[in-house]
Amino acid sequence: MPTTETYLAKSNDIAARTLGDETIVMSTLDSTIFMLNPTGTAIWQAADGNTPLSRIIEDKVCAEFDVPVEQASVDARQFVDELAEHGILIVSDHPIPQ
Repeated sequence: MPTTETYLAKSNDIAARTLGDETIVMSTLDSTIFMLNPTGTAIWQAADGNTPLSRIIEDKVCAEFDVPVEQASVDARQFVDELAEHGILIVSDHPIPQ
């Protein structure tokens, strides 16, 4: 059975600033502010619209933070869903042109 990949891109309706290994992101749509920890920042920085989430998890999260892929996948999906709910990340099942 084929698996569907998930692709992420940053919304144009945000303001973001990275300070050290953390990032502050604000949605200009609803003024929601998120403080991303180093793991969230790694996902955020890799959200280029072309790299599948599974690769971001393996190459960034698991490699940099020594976490099992199964746990990283569950946590990353929750993180992505929350940011997408606020319009901060765009999520698609195919690459997202930037």
